[in-house]
Amino acid sequence: MAKVTSKYQVTVPKRIAEQYHIRPGDDIDWLPAGDAIRVIPHGQNAAPPGRESQVRLFDQATERHRRRPSGAVLKRADSRGWKRKDLDVRGRSR
Repeated sequence: MAKVTSKYQVTVPKRIAEQYHIRPGDDIDWLPAGDAIRVIPHGQNAAPPGRESQVRLFDQATERHRRRPSGAVLKRADSRGWKRKDLDVRGRSR
């Protein structure tokens, strides 16, 4: 996950930068896309998606969702090495 700095700068994750061949100094375009923001390497098709493109993007998202493992086990708080009751006494003398 990337953070926005106080100067409104964002770091592109290395995996994404390599996948889309984004290098330091490259320009990228930011486009509103409903409840999301599309980040497009400058020079690529930055036009808002038409109906065919929207369907293709939906199909790609559906396929990614289908490939996710079902019944994935979420990490529980006790796997962090502390228990919830420990939070109540932190910073207080026992």
